[in-house]
Amino acid sequence: MSIGTILLAAAVLAWLVWGRRPSRAGRSAAARARQLRTPLVRLAELAGVQTVRGRQAAQFAAGAVGERRTGRLLVVLRLLGWTVLHDLALPTGRANVDHLVVSPRGVPVVVDSKRWDARYRVRAVGGRLLHGDLDVTDRLRGLRHEAETVSRVLGVPVISLVVMHGAPVDGGALIFDGIRVVPAQSAVPVLRGIARRYRGHGRDLGRRAARALKPYGRN
Repeated sequence: MSIGTILLAAAVLAWLVWGRRPSRAGRSAAARARQLRTPLVRLAELAGVQTVRGRQAAQFAAGAVGERRTGRLLVVLRLLGWTVLHDLALPTGRANVDHLVVSPRGVPVVVDSKRWDARYRVRAVGGRLLHGDLDVTDRLRGLRHEAETVSRVLGVPVISLVVMHGAPVDGGALIFDGIRVVPAQSAVPVLRGIARRYRGHGRDLGRRAARALKPYGRN
């Protein structure tokens, strides 16, 4: 039996076990979108008028969709013994971690979901990250902060991964300033490859992460 067949069977079983359960993935982004779409904003939208809050709400709503899609992809890792956590609060500030996964041997990866326009390719040019012709380098700043904070909390190095929904990734995957950017369909194989290549930090790291990092809005 091939590895692909095993993964497919595992994905189906994982969906049957966990896939129908409510997930925390995308909850805070969806809540922020609802908060921004006040009655006045909705009225403006009905009149065809764009507002700053309306655009922000749309961005948060799109982000929530991306996070939920990533959450469904990561379900299979639970069946393989990984710890999979969603929408985590950091000890300080208002930032949240989209997803944190820890392999059975204790390799931690902070996973950030992006859902960008599929018409434009994501590429690295001259030390900048571009989405089409738009410079999006600064959009990775939050992920760097999140990974550094999680690393301090856990006391071990943490790997960063962007899961891209919609926009194609140049070359099928890229590494920009130490951050891996991969299309959504490659997320699970890439994570399993990372777990094989990097030294783990102990089988209890997943449990420690779940105790140390609380769901956003509950700490």
